[in-house]
Amino acid sequence: MKPHLRIVRGDATPEEIAALVAVLATRAAPSRPSAAPSPQMWRNPARRMRKPLSPGKAAWRMSALP
Repeated sequence: MKPHLRIVRGDATPEEIAALVAVLATRAAPSRPSAAPSPQMWRNPARRMRKPLSPGKAAWRMSALP
């Protein structure tokens, strides 16, 4: 199996190689879309409506939350 990363000059320590791999992995990772609602949803009055209550453990606590 051929290595994916090759040091051609110098003597890198394991910590330096790990830092390089971490930087390359974060740059290559696709960015995730944010879960924040769009600005149009902020103005939506239905967003303030309460969700249906469901019986179960700690349901009384959830009854006070929007």
